[in-house]
Amino acid sequence: MTGAPSPPILPVSLAANPKLSSWVRFAPDGQVMVSSGKVEIGQGIVTALAQIAADELDVDIGRVRMIRATTSTSPNEGVTSGSLSIQQSGRALRLACAEIRQIFLVAAADRLGVDEDALAIEDGTISGPGNVTTSYWELAGDISLDRDAAGGLPKPAVRRALAGRSVQRLDIPDKVFAQPRFIQDLALPGLVHGRVLRPERPGAKLTRLDENAARAVTGVIAICRDGSFVGVVGETERAAEAALALLRKAAAWSGGEALPDEDDLANFLKAQPVESTIVDHKTASAPGRKARTIRARYTRPYIAHASIAPSCAIAQWTADRVRVWTHSQGVYLLRADLALVLKLPAENITVEHLEGAGCYGHNGADDVALDAVLLAKIAGGKPVRVQWSRADEMTHAPFGAAMAIELEADLDAQGEVVNWRHAIWSNGHAARPGRASQPALLAATELAHPFPRMVSTNPPQVNGGGGDRNSVPLYDFPSWIIESHRLLTMPVRTSALRTLGAHGNVFAIESFINEIAAERGEDPLAFRLRHLRDERARAVIRSVARRATWKPAPQAGIGHGIGFARYKNTGAYCAVIAEIEGEQDIRVKKLTVAVDVGEAINPDGVINQIEGGAIQATSWTLRERVRFEATRITSTSWADYPILRFSEVPAVDVEVIQRPEMDPVGAGEAAHGPVTAAIANAVFDCLGVRVRQLPITRDGLIKAMDLSS
Repeated sequence: MTGAPSPPILPVSLAANPKLSSWVRFAPDGQVMVSSGKVEIGQGIVTALAQIAADELDVDIGRVRMIRATTSTSPNEGVTSGSLSIQQSGRALRLACAEIRQIFLVAAADRLGVDEDALAIEDGTISGPGNVTTSYWELAGDISLDRDAAGGLPKPAVRRALAGRSVQRLDIPDKVFAQPRFIQDLALPGLVHGRVLRPERPGAKLTRLDENAARAVTGVIAICRDGSFVGVVGETERAAEAALALLRKAAAWSGGEALPDEDDLANFLKAQPVESTIVDHKTASAPGRKARTIRARYTRPYIAHASIAPSCAIAQWTADRVRVWTHSQGVYLLRADLALVLKLPAENITVEHLEGAGCYGHNGADDVALDAVLLAKIAGGKPVRVQWSRADEMTHAPFGAAMAIELEADLDAQGEVVNWRHAIWSNGHAARPGRASQPALLAATELAHPFPRMVSTNPPQVNGGGGDRNSVPLYDFPSWIIESHRLLTMPVRTSALRTLGAHGNVFAIESFINEIAAERGEDPLAFRLRHLRDERARAVIRSVARRATWKPAPQAGIGHGIGFARYKNTGAYCAVIAEIEGEQDIRVKKLTVAVDVGEAINPDGVINQIEGGAIQATSWTLRERVRFEATRITSTSWADYPILRFSEVPAVDVEVIQRPEMDPVGAGEAAHGPVTAAIANAVFDCLGVRVRQLPITRDGLIKAMDLSS
């Protein structure tokens, strides 16, 4: 006897949010309202998801209206991170829309009295033999989508009209023509302004505060003090800023964290108490004979998000309910932490997303949201807008963790790798809100009854890992051991920065691969191909080699280098060839990139992401480093924390290897590690100097030359 067929396995986001009505509804005016729990942070996800929905529903993309994420109605998809929006939200939306399309076809067949297979849909109009027609909007009143998804059958790739084609970004026109899209632009009726006072030294406690002068400032509405949390609400930003300046002069602080030596981060990291784990262990069936061992240590500093617009949030209380507007990447997770701090039921808190100008990762967006909520409590029901300053953003937002990575390779008599060892020392790379029994928000640690400061952890390897992300090589070495040592102290606040630990690990692995190839006198591209079994990996390397005509003839003052990785070892493949000029400071002239994201929903959007990631990685590699003394962060402005200038941006040439038959993956974080490694390898090609410490500055080059001499 044959049993009933097994129910389909739904994608993770659809299984967590099975109600079809939470994803799609048809508005009376002929629009299709599409909701996602993922948010637009400049990566173009709004456009790609609209393409997927329009394809599966057979409607013009102009009809699709993407609804901003909100805890009141949107599916809960956790946080927008890890280059997972297409994998999670895109796949869920594709299946949901395919099922909705089928539901409406069945209803149309019944209404029109024709066979379902005889019907066709064009821009939402359903037609059949004899010119009979209806539409999604005519049928919507009789069909309830308040039902659990069963799993629709999406169209095959060859029948998709939009996926795989470059569509103009839906969010760009407003930005180009200066229409208000960002949270910093939101002007609500009765809006007032808040500012928060914080110490220079991380973790310092407020011991004295004279509020009298600040209260006398014209336009000051109220001053809030709760333990070491101090904020002011003013009728105007000028009033709030003036009062804040007076509060700063009248405050006394004590204690706080002692910061490490910024010029000796590797030894600091290795000296701290740690939680050690074996990430991966591989043993050769027939161990080779070791003839010699080569070793290298690679480091990266703390890196700031350095968002172009400092963090901002707006909050408004109505009785015991609060509404929050935020550019957080996880509205539901932020709501969970706010509920913990406020001791309110989560349903009393509504969190709505608005775009913020510039961030990929855990910057100050969630922290400033709690600031706004606390200050709105004393604003008499008015909405309070809290805007961090540039100095706030550079000192109080979490940083990407510093990393020390030590690699060893045992080589046999022929110079082949017989054993590989990889050890990482780093703070954790994740302290986002909403994932623990205690809140991870800054102000929560400053209250009179404070919550403990969360020490950053690492996501598990099954989710891509944190400090250990991309630490397992894709190369076919016979044996290896990969270890991760997560610090249990955190004098410098760290959390998720784009790529997490993948940036440091790929920089280290791909630099070390070049060192081994040089030891053997072998072309580094050939060495990689010889040790890769994954055909998609080999294809991106061959593609970038063809596109950049590897390897160009030697030219004085010019160097070329290669870097490769598959993000998380499960996501997008990316290979990069960098061309640099090294006569004065290092200047990256050109980056040639090949990328394989499976099905590229919007190829131009993929290119946007790779270009943006490549430019950001170039800035990290050549410029960016959080600076600090023993008691305070000193890189509080663009002068102290320089980023790449427009005049320094390299040409970026991207080839997208389109694979419509394969599931799509995200492109946002694929380029960073390979770009950094390619630049470092190009520096060696140009100058004959191995730079193992980021950023690659003139001082760093001189130090590396001294060490190699």
